Amino acid sequence: MYEIAHRVLVLRTDPPRDVVVTLGLPYEEPAGEWSCPYRIDGLAGWEHERKVTAFDSLEAIGLAMVTVRAALAGSHEAKGGLLSWDDAPSGRRARTVYVSVDQEHDIAYVSMKHEMSPGEAVRQVEADDVIIDYGESGQILGLEIINAAAVLPPELRL
Repeated sequence: MYEIAHRVLVLRTDPPRDVVVTLGLPYEEPAGEWSCPYRIDGLAGWEHERKVTAFDSLEAIGLAMVTVRAALAGSHEAKGGLLSWDDAPSGRRARTVYVSVDQEHDIAYVSMKHEMSPGEAVRQVEADDVIIDYGESGQILGLEIINAAAVLPPELRL
């Protein structure tokens, strides 16, 4: 499953554990309907990938979200007051990235921000077929990927 979204919830056990909900990229089935895979890790009985099927990709995403919410709310852990929606998850949180692809030049750019200002990247480091752009305070702003068709997963080859 190619992940498009996830959320980490806290299971109030001793010691506390994370419950990770993941939604995958919708895909078209051979018959024309769309499926959206999802997974819930950390709750008993949900450790494998499942999917919902709908008329189009947007409906599949919405149905997957409703299904996941119902599964979490109906779980023994939630009914027992052990599943927390409000506690901060442990570890680092996922970030949204923005991908643009130039098929003519076979280059992709993965940006950590929706828009970058000219001159915002003050340093670049090249490693193999990737150029890493850094901001003034040392944070990574984006990655330019050369030979993108060979490197990117099929879902991102627009």
